[in-house]
Amino acid sequence: MIINYTKMHGLKNDFIIIDGREKKIFLNKNKIKKIANRKGGLGCDQVVILEKPKKKTSAFIKFYNSDGSTTKACGNAARCVAFLLMKEYKTKKITIETEAALLNASLVKNNNVAVDIGKPYFKWNQIPLKKKIDVDEIDFKVNNLVKSALVNVGNPHIIFFVKNLKKINLRKAGPKIEKNSLFPERINVNFAKILNNNKIELRVWERGSGITKACGTGASATTVAAIKNKLINKRICHIYMEGGKLKIEYKKNGHIVMTGPIKIIKKGVLNNFF
Repeated sequence: MIINYTKMHGLKNDFIIIDGREKKIFLNKNKIKKIANRKGGLGCDQVVILEKPKKKTSAFIKFYNSDGSTTKACGNAARCVAFLLMKEYKTKKITIETEAALLNASLVKNNNVAVDIGKPYFKWNQIPLKKKIDVDEIDFKVNNLVKSALVNVGNPHIIFFVKNLKKINLRKAGPKIEKNSLFPERINVNFAKILNNNKIELRVWERGSGITKACGTGASATTVAAIKNKLINKRICHIYMEGGKLKIEYKKNGHIVMTGPIKIIKKGVLNNFF
């Protein structure tokens, strides 16, 4: 059996996308790690598999981190997959299915893709945390960082708002926070600097993948946290990451819409990994 793949990126947050709608694809943890490896494999932040939809949508999407673990959501990967499916179905709007939610996507100006990832969650058991804690009053002390915000946007995020991102050793602080016992499912770690009322600079340590050049759900969670904590008062925010800029809108109905560019890097055959 020949297994084809498409490698894409959204703001240099890159993915290997495999279409398993016609014939189911089984990848164990070791195969995921081998594919994602940047030295001997194809190299990516996540491996994404399309399956037959469970509901009346175009596809069901599974996301795998580069360490082989699974995650319920990935904003940039969802935008990449949506682009492929809209191209296939010759449409500018499409609905895709993930473990977290049904996502409505659309093709907008300059081949940018917008995805509505639904509403954020804030309760301790929705993050989730190991024990019942007042999420708004949490003091999470790591490397003298105390005040933080917790948001689940399909996957869990902790956000620290800091004055100087250059002083943050993300490679050291990221895994320490990610694997803290307070978070039974581990957590994505965000460090953000408010630039003005609708611009934020962001660096992210992704659960299961490490440092990435962009993170759509991280940008979304950071925007929501900034608005909720009255650090900004605009509902449309531009998030600047190493890979580029993502526009996040936290709508009055509670839904989050992310919009940004995508790019197809290459296509190929996966059989060497089996």
